[in-house]
Amino acid sequence: MKNSNFVTSDPWLAPYAAEIDKMNAYCDAREEVFLNGMDIRSFARGYDYYGIHRFDAHLVIREWAPNAKRIFLLCDKNNWTPTSSFEFTATNSGNWIIQVPQDSLPKDALYALWMEWEGGAGRRIPAWAQYVVQDEETLAFSAKYIPPTTYEWKHTSPSTDEPALIYEAHVGMSGPEEKVHSYDYFTDNVLPRIHRAGYNVVQLMAIPEHPYYGSFGYHVSNFYAPSSRFGSPDSLRRLIDTAHGLGMSVIMDLVHSHAVKNEVEGLGKYDGSQYQFFHDGNRGLHPAWDSMCFDYAKSEVVHFLLSNIQYWMEMFRFDGFRFDGVTSMLYQDHGLERAFTEYNDYYNGGMDWDALAYLRMANKLVKAIHPNALSIAEEMSGLPGLAGKISEGGYGFDYRMAMGVPDFWIRMIKDTLDPDWSMGEIFHQLTSHREEEKVVSYVESHDQAMVGDKTIIFRLLDKTMYDSMRKDQPSMEVDRGVALHKMIRLATITTAGGAYLNFMGNEFGHPEWIDFPREGNNWSYHHARRQWELMDNTELKFHWLGDFDRDMVNWVEETQLLRSEDISSEVCNEKDKVLVYRRGGYLFLFNFHYENSYDGYSIPVTGAKYNVVLHTDAIAYGGFNRVDTEMSYYAMPNMHQGNKRHIKIYLPSRTALVLKESRF
Repeated sequence: MKNSNFVTSDPWLAPYAAEIDKMNAYCDAREEVFLNGMDIRSFARGYDYYGIHRFDAHLVIREWAPNAKRIFLLCDKNNWTPTSSFEFTATNSGNWIIQVPQDSLPKDALYALWMEWEGGAGRRIPAWAQYVVQDEETLAFSAKYIPPTTYEWKHTSPSTDEPALIYEAHVGMSGPEEKVHSYDYFTDNVLPRIHRAGYNVVQLMAIPEHPYYGSFGYHVSNFYAPSSRFGSPDSLRRLIDTAHGLGMSVIMDLVHSHAVKNEVEGLGKYDGSQYQFFHDGNRGLHPAWDSMCFDYAKSEVVHFLLSNIQYWMEMFRFDGFRFDGVTSMLYQDHGLERAFTEYNDYYNGGMDWDALAYLRMANKLVKAIHPNALSIAEEMSGLPGLAGKISEGGYGFDYRMAMGVPDFWIRMIKDTLDPDWSMGEIFHQLTSHREEEKVVSYVESHDQAMVGDKTIIFRLLDKTMYDSMRKDQPSMEVDRGVALHKMIRLATITTAGGAYLNFMGNEFGHPEWIDFPREGNNWSYHHARRQWELMDNTELKFHWLGDFDRDMVNWVEETQLLRSEDISSEVCNEKDKVLVYRRGGYLFLFNFHYENSYDGYSIPVTGAKYNVVLHTDAIAYGGFNRVDTEMSYYAMPNMHQGNKRHIKIYLPSRTALVLKESRF
């Protein structure tokens, strides 16, 4: 593929054009080898062949384990002991098959595999198992046989191409009790909240089975099994179905960048070899994550992972994915301790072209299944073309996570007093992304809420969070934090480069941090829950933030603001701490000054009349009601700037206003 659009539009990439052409040609060649004449959806149907399937009065189980010498089915019928009547037969290319009477595994029966290889043997959970449970006493994991689902879907996917307003959520910690919450709890109690809050996409974390709850779902063991700690597969289907009925899409936080090292319940040394699914030797071990790294050069691995994508989209009707750890996939050193400050950092021979080829195929598959499905890259290196269209030489993601935005806000709050904040830097950081890509902008995700870090509200309020959040407890520090929390969010969503994300509870300033049960906290669930009652209690200040976020997000959704790609800076006054920009027929006015309010502040305009449609200073949002929402602002000639026009408006301190423009 020649002359990729993102190359021709960026002259700084010209020295690397030949290398980029080679990368794309390699992706084409690998795809041709893997598919071997098949269409991609037919190729990615491994779950129809492998795993357990019912045929008449028999069950057939197939596995791929090329290094194995013998494989046995373990279940109650053989007292969990390898026996000849439950032995698999080797077929070809490392595949194995067994056929047993249907009553060998009745509904809800537990089973596993016993696998033998040269020099060893061990118990294994089938790689294609679709439900895995853990014994509460022994803590051992087993696969559970569940017949094909009879779930009756009531709703279809929203199937829209609306700009994504994403609510990132974790089912287990979604309720107020100190326990693991269920799919059903989330469906009945949390989905209605998300819907009212205006978000149109729910991003679910930690869905594929993972042995350690505290991994936040990032150490996956069973890629085809929805986590049983939250409930049954059909309960997950009901969650997604209900969300669709509310007009919301549901996407999964998909972890194809690595896998847990566990051997009994995971894929680690599944057939006795490290190199079955993963790279052999040190390259197969992630030095920072204590996990295994997939070998994307192997057809069987690509088949397993692509089939996994289609499985979740077809069998559970997920509407897309946020691909985790893409930077780690793309570079042989996983991008660790690299700043990526120049283009040579991408094209110096350290990239894993096989991973790039896999990701491009994954994005092709997602769109082949559902043209309006979402594909988001969690990627921090900024690889050119990653979120560019495949037809234009890109690699097919719809969005890349704008990971620099939360880092920027944290750095500003942590290292600089707000009287010294730079208006120019704020606008630059919030609007910078490559021409060919769209990004998901966000103030904070789950990453910033984890123990050892601090949420934005916690950085702004610190200890006053504990003693000054009742309305009858005045606090200038809380007033400051509440005001900036709203302004930061409004600035981020209204400059978003295509999509916006919020983590569950952060919209109302959920206190403290996230910390899953572990030995270091005495296995406590105290910080692995969401205290919705804080937002619901009108005697507390949390609801101000939640109410503002709801109105802000609903307004952005109703106006389809994020469809407008043109954002222009109109005022950037460092002395006054005033930032004004234009987007989609609206003016956004921010006065970040800690004490100065400005009467009759001049704002250049192109329209005839302006009216306030949203502002952060309303009493209902914890403000001081210093904005006149009934007044219209008419454009006047600016005597100092020729024929240019302006409006004059009152800008209260630490306040943001949104003005709707009426044209001449």
